[in-house]
Amino acid sequence: MLKINFSEEEISQLRQEHLEHEHSRVRRRCEVVYLKSLEFSHQDIGRLVGVSQPTLRSYMNMYKNGGIEKLKELNFYRPVSKLEVHREKLKTEFTSNPPKSVNEAMKRIEKLTGILRSPTQVRQFIKRLGLKRLKVGQIPAKADPEKQKFFSKKNLNLA
Repeated sequence: MLKINFSEEEISQLRQEHLEHEHSRVRRRCEVVYLKSLEFSHQDIGRLVGVSQPTLRSYMNMYKNGGIEKLKELNFYRPVSKLEVHREKLKTEFTSNPPKSVNEAMKRIEKLTGILRSPTQVRQFIKRLGLKRLKVGQIPAKADPEKQKFFSKKNLNLA
């Protein structure tokens, strides 16, 4: 069993943090250590707070190695796409010459960066760039043939 000596100041700070901290994980960590400072057993703490014994021991070791500041640290794993390095280059490329499909965007990204991504990943990356998918215009089916020719010529001249 881990033996830690707590000062009155540490106990009051733990109590305050476990009641008032904005992040729930930090509150739970501080509550575990606070209950330990009140000399509850590990089994009782685990049962009261709802944490497993290995988690409880890791919280105690965090406190022992870094104090309350270590309990407040939040180091969540947030992966970053390899495409983020090429973000500006791809954004300027796609705004100046928008891809006609996700597959085309996928090929152009691979050509420009050497990074191959699935269509879903490319679609999400393009959305994070702030670009929108353009919908393909269709010629009305039951329209006047003259208007269809005019519509087709007008859209071909824009492209």
